[in-house]
Amino acid sequence: MRPSARQRSAVVALACSLTLLASACGGSDQQSSSASGSGDDGPKIELTIATFNEFGYDDLYAEYEAEHPNIKITPRKAKTVDEHIKNLDTNLAAGSGLADIEAMEIGWIYNYLAKADKFVDLRDYGANDLGDRWLDWKVAGATTSDGKIIGYGTDIGPEAICYRKDLFAKAGLPTDRAQVAKLFPDWDSYFATGRRFKAKVPGSAWYDSSVLAWEAMRNQLIEAYYSNNDRYLGDENPLLKQTWDQIVEGYQDGLSAKLPAWSDSWTKAFRSDAFATMACPGWLLGVIQDNAGTFGKGKWDVADVFPGGGGNWGGSYLTIPKQSGNPAEAAKLAAWLTAPEQQIKVFKKIGSFPSTVDAYEAPQVKSQVNAYFNNAPTGKIFIDRAKSVILKQHKGPREGEVNTVFTDALARVDEGKQKPDDAWKQALRDAEKAANTRKNG
Repeated sequence: MRPSARQRSAVVALACSLTLLASACGGSDQQSSSASGSGDDGPKIELTIATFNEFGYDDLYAEYEAEHPNIKITPRKAKTVDEHIKNLDTNLAAGSGLADIEAMEIGWIYNYLAKADKFVDLRDYGANDLGDRWLDWKVAGATTSDGKIIGYGTDIGPEAICYRKDLFAKAGLPTDRAQVAKLFPDWDSYFATGRRFKAKVPGSAWYDSSVLAWEAMRNQLIEAYYSNNDRYLGDENPLLKQTWDQIVEGYQDGLSAKLPAWSDSWTKAFRSDAFATMACPGWLLGVIQDNAGTFGKGKWDVADVFPGGGGNWGGSYLTIPKQSGNPAEAAKLAAWLTAPEQQIKVFKKIGSFPSTVDAYEAPQVKSQVNAYFNNAPTGKIFIDRAKSVILKQHKGPREGEVNTVFTDALARVDEGKQKPDDAWKQALRDAEKAANTRKNG
């Protein structure tokens, strides 16, 4: 699924959809008996599942219930991810009220790895027996330092580069996607190509916003804000400052279109020549098409490249709180919902890109072509991009809150509200406070 409101606020505000149902209620009180299956005459078991945004699971619930007559699935769909998290945190602290299955977005599951004792270790319910179902880095994102697995992976958001063929031609750059992929194997070459572009097409920017460029680059740092032992690094990390400086220099050279992500000005810019490239997870193709409409058809393309290797923006997990009265049945449902067969169905329905390796062999995935993007082989492109993501990236317990501080600072720079040096200093002060919140409360 697409990134949540909380993650999008870190890239300057994005709302999620759907409605928060009813008041919070606990996991089912019935204890799981034997493994349920088709035609099972066991007692009726209700399983609650709390999600946000759009997971594409409604048809799957009905399918599972048909195959497991003694199971009744009751979904809770939150209006926003912030409401979902507030409910999760409140009920986690209270010791009751959580669903049998709680979804967690990739941008904030790190907050709960430190509270792994509140969640079922899925190794106790067969996670190890699933073998290499998921990409290694997807499993790693829900695994504690001592090996507990608290979440089964749903979708992911592997990133490529989307670009405007017509603007590239105007700048004298290659337009064929295979040749474009050779232009920027790393971020230095990406920014250098942007400066060449800007010299030839001064009326257009190279990318949409400094904030989204930061998101793309920061996500590739193995240690951005925290060390591997969850110690906040701040200005001890020279790579973080190097990334900041590179983006600020791009801003000063006019490479950023200075568009707040998901603002009206950002969405309208797709129907103009405002910018030529953008970091592009698979789900963003639909956003570009929706916003650019007929103006952009045939002009936008996507290249099988991401500077510096791989990157991911988006995706979630399904976790089982220990509050669940039916952890075994909940784990079975979560495992089934995240199996390759179901991930393929969700991909076909809403476009959420699978995190399971076997799904990449399915024709529906690997042979996907996007007509709007000049018949780009998007299935193959995003499979390649998914396999290139860094495995051992570490994110700390207050990663989301700290990152919001830095993205807010870059937004102030992009909008001309604060000088870069002042914004960096303020970000360091504010991030230190955000990082220490966990220690004090």
